[in-house]
Amino acid sequence: MLDSAILCVDDEEIILRSLRDQIKKHFGNSYIYECAESGEEAWEVIEELTDDKIQIIIIICDWLMPGIKGDEFLIKVHQRFPKILKIMLTGQADTVAIERAFSEAKLDYYIPKPWDEAQLIAAIESGLKKRYD
Repeated sequence: MLDSAILCVDDEEIILRSLRDQIKKHFGNSYIYECAESGEEAWEVIEELTDDKIQIIIIICDWLMPGIKGDEFLIKVHQRFPKILKIMLTGQADTVAIERAFSEAKLDYYIPKPWDEAQLIAAIESGLKKRYD
């Protein structure tokens, strides 16, 4: 059974599908791939995975979402799970929100939308190498 997961959080289903497909195409069956359409749904996924003893290693998160902005969500994630690699993938965040995410959530990478698949995969690989080697 797999024991590591990658979580994508975005309020647009097409974005989630695209992210999951691109990441899975590169990493294959090495990880569990989960998606959530809001911060609230993401917390439900996080709780389920944690209960099942599955470690979330990466969260890729949009900034502009209903309920909670991506920087606020990632700050809460960091407070509880500081070792998770955090990537903000957005076309909407302002510089204050991005700086706040780097400062308070220890954001690992910011990637603007529309994203380049190679840049996304390189950020994930670099982050994994830096964090888990």
